[in-house]
Amino acid sequence: LQDKLYLGNLSAMRDWGHAKDYVEAMWLILQQEKPQDFCIATGVSTTVRDFVKMAFKHIGVEIEFRGEGLDEKGYIASCSNPEYQLEIGKEVVAVSPKYFRPTEVDFLLGNPEKAKRELGWKPKHTLQDIVDDMMKSDLILMRKDQYLKEGGYEILRYFE
Repeated sequence: LQDKLYLGNLSAMRDWGHAKDYVEAMWLILQQEKPQDFCIATGVSTTVRDFVKMAFKHIGVEIEFRGEGLDEKGYIASCSNPEYQLEIGKEVVAVSPKYFRPTEVDFLLGNPEKAKRELGWKPKHTLQDIVDDMMKSDLILMRKDQYLKEGGYEILRYFE
């Protein structure tokens, strides 16, 4: 429904965790007799760029990145899903300063060892699980919006 995905710092590394795991951790924390601080994290950090590659791969699209910093762009390298055929070489991801955080942190990585040790908690969902859940949800929304747009209705850009 849009020509291109605009993002901020593709090199930023994040510790991506699934809400299902974090809610379980919160529940375990609330069961403790004495209040304590815990770091709830996966202990694994991945770039925004790799997250984007995983999201495109979910629909059978390989994406390659060229350039650096504000000039970095993502292009279609291949498509294996007949439902999402995109032109090979088409630019589909671009960097925009609009999406850089004012106080950008390049590397975020949590240490969940205390939560593992004292709560018996550990994440059950992988980054691939997170990407798959998000993509399934977004594809449902996209199909709904596409149907409405084809019917002549205005589609709100609620993702901005």
